[in-house]
Amino acid sequence: MVMEYILFFETWIILAILFACLEIFVPGGILLNLGIASLIVAIGVQQEILDTWILTLTTWFIIATFLLIVVYFITQRYFPGETIVENIYEEVDIYGKSVLVLEQIGPGTHAGRVEYQGTTWTALGDGSIIKAGSQADIVCKENISLVVEASKEHALN
Repeated sequence: MVMEYILFFETWIILAILFACLEIFVPGGILLNLGIASLIVAIGVQQEILDTWILTLTTWFIIATFLLIVVYFITQRYFPGETIVENIYEEVDIYGKSVLVLEQIGPGTHAGRVEYQGTTWTALGDGSIIKAGSQADIVCKENISLVVEASKEHALN
């Protein structure tokens, strides 16, 4: 009984209008494509090209899928989104940056603290002593700690 409604022209017109109206609430073009597929199927039902419910539903699925794929590639080609891929390795960006030593680093593996980007970080050194108040340069990042060395500029002075 429900399958009979699939072969009615009016059913597909109502679906086309419903999908088009729902596009207002769920933007993205998918529902509009489903509405267009429903409209094409409605024409096929009216012209009696689609005369079984299996053929009608299969046609609707194929047309809807085709429209989704074609419209996707057309929009990607003529309306590409703005994609900016910046450096994803922050270690490269922080290498050589100067930091202020807040707590003495060293001797040996004794960790200290440095200020970098407005916050304090645990800092490890190369085993030598880097005194509080001096400048250091970032060598790399080790887990959540920065590995630093005494700043060459301040070491010369």
